[in-house]
Amino acid sequence: MKNNTTTINTNLKELWVSMGGKEDIAHANCQIMLKKFDDMGIKYKYSEYAGGHSWPVWRHDIFLFSQILFK
Repeated sequence: MKNNTTTINTNLKELWVSMGGKEDIAHANCQIMLKKFDDMGIKYKYSEYAGGHSWPVWRHDIFLFSQILFK
């Protein structure tokens, strides 16, 4: 990704990352990944909704992403 930052930012309409808050099992790893994206200059949108890896979080995030996807 580091060598292709311009291509990624140009060709991806939206890089969207969502997380179920600090309760999510992957929260710490996601924060590391987002820091690396920032360091490389990769553009993304981030959404965090408390609740861990659960259906209410999925439902919330699917709704938000559908608004971006079908714009």
